Amino acid sequence: MHEHPSPAGQTPWHQRWKILGKPRNWLRGAVFALVRKLLATDDGRAMVAEALGGLLNQRPAALDGMEEVPAVPYPELGEATPGQLGAGAVFITARFRSGSTLLWNLFRNMDGFTAYYEPLNERRWFDPAHRGSRIDATHRNVSDYWTEFNGLEELGRYYREDWIRRRLFMDAHAWDPDLRAYVQVLIDRAPGRPVLQFNRIDLRLPWLRHQFPAAKLVHLYRHPRDQWCSALMDVRCFPRDGKMSDFPTHDKFYLLAWANDLRHHFPFLDERNVSHPYELFYYIWKLSYLFGHKYAHHSVAFEDLVTEPAPELERLFAALEIDPGRHDMARLKGIIVKPALGKWKDYAEDGWFRDLEGKCETVLARFLATAAGRPDTAAGLLSHANGCCAS
Repeated sequence: MHEHPSPAGQTPWHQRWKILGKPRNWLRGAVFALVRKLLATDDGRAMVAEALGGLLNQRPAALDGMEEVPAVPYPELGEATPGQLGAGAVFITARFRSGSTLLWNLFRNMDGFTAYYEPLNERRWFDPAHRGSRIDATHRNVSDYWTEFNGLEELGRYYREDWIRRRLFMDAHAWDPDLRAYVQVLIDRAPGRPVLQFNRIDLRLPWLRHQFPAAKLVHLYRHPRDQWCSALMDVRCFPRDGKMSDFPTHDKFYLLAWANDLRHHFPFLDERNVSHPYELFYYIWKLSYLFGHKYAHHSVAFEDLVTEPAPELERLFAALEIDPGRHDMARLKGIIVKPALGKWKDYAEDGWFRDLEGKCETVLARFLATAAGRPDTAAGLLSHANGCCAS
């Protein structure tokens, strides 16, 4: 709270009237506590987002065009040495239950690579006292997730658990030095070529590519209907006629948390606007697909990887400049276990899915059309994403 200066030589009133000091301090504390509580609510965040329009996450417009800083006439001053940021590193971006563990495990079993599993996971793989020992039974040929993180306790200096639920969208100029340092430590400490497999950066790809321009980004995606059924774990747990109010206890992969955070950038993700959680799922799946399609250097369909592993691995290795002759391709193909595809047919008929997807596509098309020519918005980054890939 701003203190107005007292006239010269005059003691502030709260110091002259000591009896008012305690009520004043209590009132200040109560006001700030109320403000903090308000800003922690969804309504508070919505008001701030609307008022600021994301300006705090971007550099001032006055700095546009100043990527090359003009020289100053003092040669003894230090200079930036950014180098080739992320050179050699591979970032894998994928949604939950898309086969990302399989792709990570392939790199884990390749000589000369250090493959990190979900670095932003709340289990904090670098912390032996916190990570536990649980292994998902559906992750075949996986004995643990954390071996590569052993000895990296220093990551705790930077790690923030709110990365899993806050600021899930970040544009190229967003400011998060802790996240950047966290990723940089993983790259620097990798004894082989670093591979970081993420399930929480698909809408942060503009930021990641800007921060590590020399890294390669691989985008993995899966058929949304099968992915939805996989996220339920058991298709019988939540029926096609289930209500949004009944879904929270069946939300195993953060769908509602993602929608709650991203709706400040993509208003159609407000759960009050949908009739079934598959709509929220499809919206986020499509946004993830668009971001991956636009910002990644190479995209892989899960179905192609498990049904035709040889040509898919060949294309992936070519994109990443990996010599397949230096790796045991038969062993790698042996890690791939093809699951049953098309399980969505056990959940609902084609028409049910198609109706909800069509509804979502109509809203998305309208939303992206309004963002055309506005690159300063989240939607503006994607307004021309269909049909074009980043080079």
